[in-house]
Amino acid sequence: MADPASTSVIVPAYNEADSVGELVAALGAVGAWHEILVVDDGSTDGTGERALAAGARVVRHPYNKGNGAAVKTGIRQATGTCVLIIDGDGQHRPEDAPRLVAKLDAYELVVGARSAVTQATLGRRLGNRALNFLASYLTRHPIPDLTSGYRAARREHFLEFLHLLPNGFSTPTTTTLAFIKAGYSIAFEPTEARARVGTSKINLASDGFKFFLILLRVITIFSPLRIFVPLSVASLALGGGYGLWGIAIDARIPNGSVLLIVLGVLVFLIGLVSDQISTLRFEGRGRE
Repeated sequence: MADPASTSVIVPAYNEADSVGELVAALGAVGAWHEILVVDDGSTDGTGERALAAGARVVRHPYNKGNGAAVKTGIRQATGTCVLIIDGDGQHRPEDAPRLVAKLDAYELVVGARSAVTQATLGRRLGNRALNFLASYLTRHPIPDLTSGYRAARREHFLEFLHLLPNGFSTPTTTTLAFIKAGYSIAFEPTEARARVGTSKINLASDGFKFFLILLRVITIFSPLRIFVPLSVASLALGGGYGLWGIAIDARIPNGSVLLIVLGVLVFLIGLVSDQISTLRFEGRGRE
């Protein structure tokens, strides 16, 4: 049974001394957790000391490696059957944690989906909506909050995809897509987010582009035809239309039309090969 007593709470934290102590204390007040594990990702402001004083078990990185690296360290170090990940910046409400964990009896992954009105600035909200829309299309599964760091799953399932997780800020994106494409049941539990304590370490322009690339990377690993087929069809349609136009105007097929048609065929064939590799990956996973 999934409950706080069997759950390790992982708090990745980098220079979050102003919020981490209060967060650890609040988590301890809402549930008798198996452990609260704070991964101090090379902080220089006493984050680890504040977490330790509040009653957390602290694992320290000797230097800053990134949010994803801290999450991976936490998953490796966790001793509970289930794992709950919550950001150390104070934006997620600890009182929602038991509700997320309780749903693990029916789902493999439970994500604390923030309402749109509580997601930081207008630019951040628009960026998240664009990512949510693209991810929903690529996975054929409605995704209301792709980038929420508030999530729970059984540790064994997180370990299954640990090698895919980047060291940066896109761990939530990768785990969400990986669980969906692996066929696991996933629930998005509505939560309210608060204003974070301190300043965000995410750059909207550069990190937003990284989120987009990782989204494409993960979908290419798990469901490549969702990317290759539309590209192939677009190239074939453009090449065919250009060829018909050339025949109608000059009674000849333009070289550009031939190149576009060949490109469309090649992209489709690459997609088929990628899909076969993806299928073999999961056949091997099923025999483990």
